[in-house]
Amino acid sequence: MSEKSSGNNVSVRFVEIADDLDGQRIDNFLRTELKGVPKSLIYRILRKGELRVNKKRVKPEYRLQGGDLVRIPPIRVAERSEAPKPSDGLQKTLEGAILYEDKDIIVVNKPSGLAVHGGSGVSLGLIEAFRQIRPECKFLELVHRLDRDTSGCIMIAKKRSALKFMHEALQRSRITKIYNALVDGSWPERKRRIDAPLRKNELRSGERVVRVQADGKQSLTEYKVLQRFGKQATLVEARPITGRTHQIRVHCQFAGHPIIGDDKYGVDEVNRYMKTVGFRRLFLHAAELRIPLPAGGRMVIKAPLEKQLVSAMNALDAQ
Repeated sequence: MSEKSSGNNVSVRFVEIADDLDGQRIDNFLRTELKGVPKSLIYRILRKGELRVNKKRVKPEYRLQGGDLVRIPPIRVAERSEAPKPSDGLQKTLEGAILYEDKDIIVVNKPSGLAVHGGSGVSLGLIEAFRQIRPECKFLELVHRLDRDTSGCIMIAKKRSALKFMHEALQRSRITKIYNALVDGSWPERKRRIDAPLRKNELRSGERVVRVQADGKQSLTEYKVLQRFGKQATLVEARPITGRTHQIRVHCQFAGHPIIGDDKYGVDEVNRYMKTVGFRRLFLHAAELRIPLPAGGRMVIKAPLEKQLVSAMNALDAQ
């Protein structure tokens, strides 16, 4: 990407699009290029035609092509504060959590408690940490997301072409995600599918929750029993066929077997007891990914459970 400008924050800029940005929407490109500028302003300059691509007006959904010349009008960009740096301990943990890496992607066994990206009071997430750990990688983007308290397999693209490839694979259901969850009570062997529409709701407090509602989006999860702990709990395998927010957690709650340690959709009394056994976090783990690779072939990647969860299951099994 080449750039011509006077060096002033508020001058007209011309940016030539590099080949690795081919296919990116212009609005998404601008949100990255103009950090600190409100989204409303970005869409306003697009709507008014102040931004031009190859001297022509474009719509927000326009997809860039390598070699495009983008004219960015004078906009004062907020000064970027220096990004927080991951601690030595976090760097070591994340380097040790890499399950697979090639020239296109990194697959990481994300620790529970680490957000995938900064924002909403979180200054440093997984992706920001990796950008600092790997400064030689000019492009690093999340392929998909995991809740902060969920552990396990998460993919990071090292090239825009790899990100596009993986997004298309997700849309075509060529990627299989397999989770392990410890749920309250005895999950019925016959309950192998939950097909229940989900809708996001906002409470008066501003907190967002997801609920099963008839007017929600179609949502399907497949389940299989892996291990029983008497009538107290069941370790299940969950395969989300659709990819809704909090899908597995809400479907487990809807089935009458909420996930152990779930402070949003679980049972407080059960969670308090399970803490005494050793379950101090949400027991939802992205255990396995089955993915096509941009370079060809397919790969099965498994993420082991953290030792604390294994110890707590052994303690529960011994009761």
